[in-house]
Amino acid sequence: MPIYIILGNYTQQGIANIKDSPKRREAVKKMVEEAGGKWLAFYYTFGQHDFVSILELPNDEVALEILLKIGSQGNVRTTTLKAFPENEADKVIQKL
Repeated sequence: MPIYIILGNYTQQGIANIKDSPKRREAVKKMVEEAGGKWLAFYYTFGQHDFVSILELPNDEVALEILLKIGSQGNVRTTTLKAFPENEADKVIQKL
């Protein structure tokens, strides 16, 4: 399954309701699992982004659906990176 690294930032609404963040995070985790994905990691971070989440999802369409649902709630803005494990990237590189 594809892996997605999600960089997130709280909106004004999201930071104003930061106490609800653990509950919102658990709701997203449930959404990922119900979509057939895996919640691999979540970290609160300092710097340019407020958090990083690493998910394994069945495909890009499921990723898009989940990210649109999250974004439509208005608490966070995300930037998503599709990640390729070393062994998968190595197979591509060997074809060059």
